[in-house]
Parts: sequence; structure tokens; C-alpha cells
Amino acid sequence: MTKDFFGRLMKDLRISVTDRCNFRCTYCMPAEVFGEKYHFLPKNQMLTFEEVARLTGIFVEMGVTKVRLTGGEPLVRSGVEELVSMLSSIQGIEDLTLTTNAYLLNQKAKALKEAGLERVTISLDSLDSAVFGQMNGRGFDVSRVLQGIKKAQEVGLHPIKINTVVQKGVNDHTILDLLRHFKGTGIIVRFIEYMDVGNINGWKLDEVIPSSTLVNWINDEFAIEPVDKQYRGEVSDRYRYLDGTGEIGFISSVTEAFCSDCTRSRLSTDGKLYTCLFSGDGQDLRGPLRDGASDEEMRSVISGVWTNRTDRYSEIRSSLTNSTQKKVEMYQIGG
Repeated sequence: MTKDFFGRLMKDLRISVTDRCNFRCTYCMPAEVFGEKYHFLPKNQMLTFEEVARLTGIFVEMGVTKVRLTGGEPLVRSGVEELVSMLSSIQGIEDLTLTTNAYLLNQKAKALKEAGLERVTISLDSLDSAVFGQMNGRGFDVSRVLQGIKKAQEVGLHPIKINTVVQKGVNDHTILDLLRHFKGTGIIVRFIEYMDVGNINGWKLDEVIPSSTLVNWINDEFAIEPVDKQYRGEVSDRYRYLDGTGEIGFISSVTEAFCSDCTRSRLSTDGKLYTCLFSGDGQDLRGPLRDGASDEEMRSVISGVWTNRTDRYSEIRSSLTNSTQKKVEMYQIGG
């Protein structure tokens, strides 16, 4: 097992398979920045599926047991189910999952399941189509996302989790509708505090609603109680309905940092290794990989990055939030 400077194990690998997305969410890829003339990575600068699979195998040998495919939007990458099939054959991966906005999931769910994907996490910020259209930056209706969720249920991509970024004055008035819709379905809704990821989303602290506030709001409508986390490093604080109809979660990176238990490594679309969602620079793995480095040499590079890891951005955010520190954008390394 590979440990960093603070003794944190490297157990999770998040792989951004594309920097492209069919949405333009205001907190990730605002349309005024990522317009029609924006230049995304050319194909030859993106890791091939074979390169991703090889690197993943090396990470697994070093202790990674959970692998998540992200983007951008991973389902816009052609043939992504082929990559899933390659990864599902790697011995040692205990959890293979994917985060998606579900807009293309209705068409892709069956193939993904057959390729070996175990479950999905779906980004859905509101069931109100006007609010949803505003937040996705395209005016897309929520109905197609709900179709994708239904298909994922049908093919057995379970458990399904819904991630909702809560932004004050934007979608906070719709969170109870989300819970009413999914309560009793086995789908777990998780509310994420609006975070200062990257440098372009115009983040402001006063637009953050603390998870503790959401817990009180929800408890006034549905009686809930906290339950223990399932494993060390789980980012979501879990709650269950007292009537036994399921559970919900809260991810509180801003008000209740969980850096001390973070086990996540992140591989960007162009093959850079990042050790934090708020990192500025990543370690290039694509270069040595394409220059013919052996697996042992790649392990040495990865180990050097992780064992010297000292980042804990969320724990010291107050001193950095208003600084000019450069941070990688979320669409490049996933959420």
C-alpha cells in the first residue's frame, strides 16, 4: 500500500476520459468561456484506452481498489464501453463506476453494464426544468436525464447515486422536490456544498449553503438520522430516513473538510497525475509512458508523487480562497 506524507493510502483512482462535455454547467464549464471556438484537447494528446488500462493496472498493483471514470462527460467519448471492458478485466479492482450527467445514459447503460460497469453516479442539480436548464447552461430539459436513470435501474447499475451541487439562490429551493421524487426508490441523493474548484466559475463563499443547514431543512420535512460511514475515507456523511425508505448523503468539502482521510488520485485526460481536486500542476505520466518507460519505472514516478503528497486544500481553504493560486479546472480531472 502506498502512503503519502501524512500516512494517507492511495486507494482510489479517478480517470478523466475526456475534457469535453455536452453541458455547460455554470460551476464547471461556463458557456461564456467554453464557447463554440474553445479548443479542447486534440485526440493525439488524450490518453488512449490502452494507455489508460495500462496505467490503471499499475495503480492497482500499488494499492488502488476503486476506479471511477469521469470527464468532462465520459459518455461523449466514443467507445467508452470498450475501456470499461478493459478495466473490468483487471484483477484487484473492487469497485468500477462512472460519473455522468446521464443525458446519453439511456443509449449507453446496457452496453456499459455488459462491459462490466458496476454502478453510476449521476449529476442532477434540480428536477425543475427551468432551474436545471439554467444550471446546465444549455437549456436542456430534465426528462432525458430521468430516462437515463430509469434505464440504469433496469439494467442493474446499482446502487445509483445522485449528486446535487447546492448553490444559494439558484437551486436550493428545489432540494426537497428531489428527495420526494427519489425517496423509497433505492436511489441515494447526495448534496454537495458549492466548491471553489478551478479559477473560472466565479465562486463566492456566500453562495455556499452549509450541509448542517440542509440537514435541518430536510429534517423539518422528513425525519432523518445520521448513520456510520461504510469505510474510512468515505466523503459523504450518511443519513437515513427514520421510516426506513432509504438514505441520503452530504458532501461538505467547504465547511467540514475531509482532507485527512483523502485516498484519491486523479488522472487527467492528457495523462497528468493530480493528488487533489484543487491542485495547480500535475505530474506528466503520458510522456514517459510514450517514451517507452517500463511498468517499474512508471510505478517509481507515481510513488514519488504520492509519497511526497502534502496537499490539504480544504483544511486550509480560508487562507487560500481569495488568493491567486492557480487550480486545475474540474472538467479536466472530474469531480
